[in-house]
Amino acid sequence: MSETPNHSRRNVFILAVCQALAMTGTGLVLTVSALAGNIIAPDKSLATLPFALMFVGTMTTTIPASLFMGRFGRRLGFTIGQLIGITAAAISAYAIYEAQFWLFAGAGFMLGMHSAFFQYYRFAAADAATPSFRPKAISYVLAGGVFAAIAGPELAKLSKDMFSPILFAGSYVVIVGLSTLTVILLQFIRIPRPSLADRKQVGRPLREIARQPAFVVAILSAMIGYGTMSLVMTATPLAMVACGFEFDDAAFVIQWHVLGMFAPSFFTGNLIRRFGTVRIILTGSVLIAACMVINLMGIALTNFWLALVLIGIGWNFMFIGGTTLLTETYEPAERAKVQALNDFLVFGTVATASFSSGALQNMIGWQAVNAAIALPVLVAFAGALWLRGQRRKSAAAGAG
Repeated sequence: MSETPNHSRRNVFILAVCQALAMTGTGLVLTVSALAGNIIAPDKSLATLPFALMFVGTMTTTIPASLFMGRFGRRLGFTIGQLIGITAAAISAYAIYEAQFWLFAGAGFMLGMHSAFFQYYRFAAADAATPSFRPKAISYVLAGGVFAAIAGPELAKLSKDMFSPILFAGSYVVIVGLSTLTVILLQFIRIPRPSLADRKQVGRPLREIARQPAFVVAILSAMIGYGTMSLVMTATPLAMVACGFEFDDAAFVIQWHVLGMFAPSFFTGNLIRRFGTVRIILTGSVLIAACMVINLMGIALTNFWLALVLIGIGWNFMFIGGTTLLTETYEPAERAKVQALNDFLVFGTVATASFSSGALQNMIGWQAVNAAIALPVLVAFAGALWLRGQRRKSAAAGAG
């Protein structure tokens, strides 16, 4: 990391720690949300609705969050996002304690608003890094999720009985503490606010930027990687409980899944530099397809565990690959609107997948959840192959 300025290295470190805390909270939510919803929901098919609404909240907040930070700076925006998270987690705990499902669902939407802000940690690191360091900066920030892989499910197990006999309310009290600590840490990042000249520049129209093949594949990679992962992940705890497994078994599988999502971040940046972004995206789509096959082969604990580890690694390759590819498609004056559009589309897809997950699981079954990811993964794979062909044609034309 010596090739980057000291302030950039410090920012990446702080953002990685904040990412770890934020993703620990997310790990708590994904471990307990559907199970808490299953207890207090008036209709069991609504169990995943609060989790799905979290992604709706993220989707609807991505654009205003990015534009706000483009005008007033990252630190203020990130701080506001964490304050929303503190409020949402407190409401969630109260709603579970009082068995108010619709209040719990509304708090899920607010947790999504909170998430929309911290999703930009990776872009904040990338924007401050040199081009050669950019893939590593993104990877290092997302590597903060390794801590979350261990801490999230463990905290879920430790906190689920905090207000016994009311289950899972304590998990959201823990999120209040995590977000409070994050607010303190964020005050130490040093990312200059956009200058007046930067705010006045608008760059190219989005329509022109979106015509780039790299932009199309970057969006597809992130959308499909995140959407398919969310579809399978959201339904997994419900499927495991339906198959007779205990809560601790589901927490164990989710723990390894989150580890699969973030542990590769320590070397994904190096892999991108060595093999190229497109190959990493292709590999990610193959791993997600392998998850589908393993889940369709059986319902043993080993199947659930291995499938979710593979889809976690596949998500990592497709999400970091897509994010890195996206940074090649815009100029500094265009970053706020391009990043906003990217995350709006990504989390719109994730919200749709989360809504679909509970319905597919309850009405059709676990096999339908997995079969549903086949076509999107094929589209992502074909898109990456198409981009590789386009680049080879351009290189051949340039050489000629």
